[in-house]
Amino acid sequence: MAKISKKRKEAFAKFDKTKIYPLNEAVQLVKDITYTKFNASFDIDIRLGVDPRKANQMVRGIVTLPHGTGKTVRVLALCTPDKEEEATAAGADYVGLDEYVDKIKQGWTDVDVIITMPSVMPKIGALGKILGPRGLMPNPKAGTVTMDIGKAVADVKAGKIDFKVDKYGIIHAGIGKVSFTPEQLTENARELISTIIKLKPTTAKGTYVKSIYCSSSMSPGVQVDPKSVTI
Repeated sequence: MAKISKKRKEAFAKFDKTKIYPLNEAVQLVKDITYTKFNASFDIDIRLGVDPRKANQMVRGIVTLPHGTGKTVRVLALCTPDKEEEATAAGADYVGLDEYVDKIKQGWTDVDVIITMPSVMPKIGALGKILGPRGLMPNPKAGTVTMDIGKAVADVKAGKIDFKVDKYGIIHAGIGKVSFTPEQLTENARELISTIIKLKPTTAKGTYVKSIYCSSSMSPGVQVDPKSVTI
């Protein structure tokens, strides 16, 4: 049987695992039960009443968190020369095209987000086997394939994230750091959840938001009352 550490015992002693908490209380609890020496990520998991196997029940979207993610996002803009200055001015960490396509073919993927243009996608398509498994493949639905390169780069740097329901009907997202104030984390969570609610498929029946859990990188999960968010 796995041994429970002293810190984890202390964490479990601070809340009731069987209780469902209002969002603001759950956020504060996660901060209280996080004992990592590093600035842990604050995560949220939302189980939806959808069947992801059906195309008309797939929930996917993008949202700009009011207070960002707290992460330094490395952005690669794969664009034509006429868009390079725009991408650089918006804060892209790497800007270019053919030289980076060649680097990726050789295995380089030291970035968090890749933004490109529709006209460049034929070149990017050949990189699918490398970028796809790493979640780096640009996608129009995620706003990473666009002619407005500057805005796309600026949005990502400002805290825009994309989310997608997994095969179990759950959306996992990092919405900040435990160093954020409770108010900042609560507002980020509300922004994400309200966006997900707006994307409810018309074919989804029954309860849409089934459960919500908040946690940090290494903390137990605290269950959130959906009514405290969706009302």
